[in-house]
Amino acid sequence: MKKTILTMAFMAIAITLSSCSSDSLDSNSYAYKVRMTDAPGPFSEVNVDIQAVEVKGSNGQTVLLNTNAGIYNLLDFTNGADTLIATSTLSDSRVNQIRLILGSNNTVVLDGVTYPLSTPSAEQSGLKLLVNQTLYADIDNSILLDFDANASIIETGNGTFKLKPVLRPVLTAISGNIIGSITPVGTLAMVTATSTSTLLFYTSNVDAEGNFRVTGLPPGTYTLTITPLSPLLPVTQTNVVVTAGVNTNIGVIAF
Repeated sequence: MKKTILTMAFMAIAITLSSCSSDSLDSNSYAYKVRMTDAPGPFSEVNVDIQAVEVKGSNGQTVLLNTNAGIYNLLDFTNGADTLIATSTLSDSRVNQIRLILGSNNTVVLDGVTYPLSTPSAEQSGLKLLVNQTLYADIDNSILLDFDANASIIETGNGTFKLKPVLRPVLTAISGNIIGSITPVGTLAMVTATSTSTLLFYTSNVDAEGNFRVTGLPPGTYTLTITPLSPLLPVTQTNVVVTAGVNTNIGVIAF
């Protein structure tokens, strides 16, 4: 079984949560935004069927958000673009879990051909993400959900593809990003940032304009590798320092 190497854009979900229940933990209201992101890959469309979004607080209460259900082309949302797909209210000061419920109408388009993107029933019933996030009144609370398509789209052979979503929550206030670009523009390439201390790695892809952004990195020192399609050779930069809340710009990489 072979994993297709790509990184997709996912839609950003801005979810506002405020006071609604008299038996909740407190009476404050909390503005809350949940975003999903990544960079485009070789597919011309990646269509995901979003049916519902739920959140669960520390008191165990589950809130089914008012979701704009539908099929979203993930590649429409890249390089910081986002779209509002759900809203609701919550008075609990913590969000312990976010749950995305998918439908069955998921597809990918490759070289002008549309292929069904099969989704295991467990993923359709709900992608559960533990976030354990404390909310604060009168500020813009936010969280980034990084959709790692390099690990999420699996080519199973004979023109069939499986969606096995891999997402990780990222608290933007305590993480940083690596940004940059490559030349010549139009070169397909994957970007990998590997932590020199933990050996964990994070991936993204170069977009059509030659730009890339590896998001949600814990502060530390990284080795960055840009791997283009053959016959071009990979380029590596070492000792790239990431600071919380900062975009580390490595400039233009030439092939």
